[in-house]
Amino acid sequence: MKLKVNNVEFSYSSTPILKDIIMELVPSEMLGIVGPNGAGKSTLIKCIDTILKPRHGTILLDEEEILKMSKIKVAQKLGYVPQTTARVFPTTVFDTVLMGRRPHIGWRSNKVDVKKVVNVLRLMEIEDLAMREFNELSGGQQQKVFIARALAQEPDVLLLDEPTSNLDIQHQLEVMEIIRNLVETRSISAIMAVHDLNLASRYTDRVVIMKKGMIVDAGTPSNVLTPENIKSVYNVEAEVINSSGKNPYIIPVRSIRRNR
Repeated sequence: MKLKVNNVEFSYSSTPILKDIIMELVPSEMLGIVGPNGAGKSTLIKCIDTILKPRHGTILLDEEEILKMSKIKVAQKLGYVPQTTARVFPTTVFDTVLMGRRPHIGWRSNKVDVKKVVNVLRLMEIEDLAMREFNELSGGQQQKVFIARALAQEPDVLLLDEPTSNLDIQHQLEVMEIIRNLVETRSISAIMAVHDLNLASRYTDRVVIMKKGMIVDAGTPSNVLTPENIKSVYNVEAEVINSSGKNPYIIPVRSIRRNR
């Protein structure tokens, strides 16, 4: 499934957040969105998922305007994983993940849906949590449940807002490997907002770097995650090691503002 964002702009009241965003996602691609706090990464993902409505521009899924699609159809195509949630889920982990089947089955599940949930729990290695209350879990465990719920939707595109923000190093790598493997083996695509430049470099096919609601650069990690772009966007001097020619490794050196 191809996704196009054409000249999208968004504002909260009179405060502009996104300005003339143009980008494209092709099938079986993992796209990383990076940038400092307040760059508009989460807002862009919420606009794509129709949680927020742009004041200008269009978002197309296979040439169909997403805001003209039904909520059910959008949920069948897009799986959204929030960074955090204030919602309370007084249900078990199993039932929380089963909610991801709703776009396909409504309120009634069958053996096929149960099997799909079991498979997703195993994939995320959280089957031992199946009967635990969601609200009793740690933040990291809850994040993995949210990813599992999105995968249960069987979407064409995964939208992930800081999917590793509450995870330790081991589980960050596990989750990224799972997402990368899904993109490669199940012909889905993923858009991931992420702070960690090294995770973006290692796991994404292309990177979009944003600042103040605008796209500064877009392309392969080696072309975008350069010392010049990092300095311009983050006000940080960084050493970029790129021995492979594809996946650079970024080492922050110093904050420019602090040394002025």
